[in-house]
Amino acid sequence: MSAPLELALGIALVAAAVYFVLRPILSPVPHEEGQGARDEGEDPEDDFSRRAVALRALKEIEFDRATGKLADADYDALTRKYTGEALVALREEEATPLPVAARPSFPPPGPAVACPTDGPRPERDARFCSACGRRLGEAPGYCTRCGMALEPEARFCARCGVKVAA
Repeated sequence: MSAPLELALGIALVAAAVYFVLRPILSPVPHEEGQGARDEGEDPEDDFSRRAVALRALKEIEFDRATGKLADADYDALTRKYTGEALVALREEEATPLPVAARPSFPPPGPAVACPTDGPRPERDARFCSACGRRLGEAPGYCTRCGMALEPEARFCARCGVKVAA
């Protein structure tokens, strides 16, 4: 090959390499709607409702206690505070009327009951203990698979046989 041809071919290769390297910088690909926020480091699922803030605070409190950054007394006080806020927010959400087709067909909650492990609960209409998560003895339980009412101490559903949560 002649020197001018080699020089022209070399310049063309360098120009092509520079083009492919600089193309994403000079003309970025247009983002789909909502995708730009994800690329900029924002979480699209950021929810600043009272419920979401309280639940995130409870997660953070658990993490801080597990890593030793939070004393037990502070943990107890903060857990009580944010559990109360989360319960209030959840009850407010439940108070908003649902369309008739979306309403659950469960019976209304019964009177307040006590957890066998943790004693009386401050929640009037609780079905589960807010401290240990156990289903309260008098509260009606329902099978997660078929929806049948469960006996208070049932370990399995009488209709479909699925194991019942604590």
